[in-house]
Amino acid sequence: MEMGNHSEVTEFILSGLTDRPELQIPLFVVFLLIYGITLVGNGGMILLITTDPRLHTPMYFFLRNLSFCDLCYSSTISPKLLLNFLAERKSISYTACAVQVSLTIAFGDAESLLLAVMAYDRYVAICNPLLYTVTMSRQLCNQLVVGVYAVGVVDSVIHTWLTFRLSFCSSNIINDFYCDIPPLLALSCSDTRINEIVLFAFTCCMTVSIFVTFLLSYAYIIITVLRIRSAEGRRKAFSTCSFHLTTVVLLFGTLLFMYLRPPSSYSMDTDKVASVFYTLVIPMLNPLIYSLRNTEVKDALRRAMSKNYFTLSL
Repeated sequence: MEMGNHSEVTEFILSGLTDRPELQIPLFVVFLLIYGITLVGNGGMILLITTDPRLHTPMYFFLRNLSFCDLCYSSTISPKLLLNFLAERKSISYTACAVQVSLTIAFGDAESLLLAVMAYDRYVAICNPLLYTVTMSRQLCNQLVVGVYAVGVVDSVIHTWLTFRLSFCSSNIINDFYCDIPPLLALSCSDTRINEIVLFAFTCCMTVSIFVTFLLSYAYIIITVLRIRSAEGRRKAFSTCSFHLTTVVLLFGTLLFMYLRPPSSYSMDTDKVASVFYTLVIPMLNPLIYSLRNTEVKDALRRAMSKNYFTLSL
């Protein structure tokens, strides 16, 4: 069979989270609830930031894009997962699998890079407050966001092309609940060494660059905050970063666990749990973290609710 010829595979079978029939309906209900909260939380965050003029700042501009990435990322995976809980045959077409891989990479990369951009934004806001509006201009914010999405798209195209040029001739059963690169490489009957090297190199480069951005930004932030004499001032400065740090720890802790390991050490059952947390739970938690611990967001929500109540009462 000619290398690179994948005409023998027209669809893949997703093994899902479990093969126990009695768990399919309960899991469907749980993940439907998770997806519903994700849609409402991130969609509400986007709408709130867009409609409230007081939230038209660089910080919330990036947060709105983060919510958009979470919404798209979850929507790339959740509908098919929910459908497969109710389906007898958990299949996904070859093309749909490629699209799912490309979109998850693009939005996953964009989310990771946006968190790095938000760290830089917090650095400028706390360490150079007098120059904040000049430094974080609308033009720079737009350029940063465009750059974030551009990197995600380029990375997505490269990995998707490298993955789907392989042959899948021995089996078409993906031991996962969605199409992802590691289980696809494990499934391929082609030589995957180039794919593994590129995947590891890209992940390392992106992770290191993002980590350096976080490290430098928060090193300067901590030094600046410790110089603040007022305890209330230190508390307020740290509170503006706490929700961002929470999101970073959740996201990158799971990401490092999943991808920065040799392919031979993968345990698919363990990775499924990590994948659920990374792809579905974190997009649900992000708007909750930013809304429950952010006074400005809570105040904007109260204003929006009061305005809607006043309109309805008329």
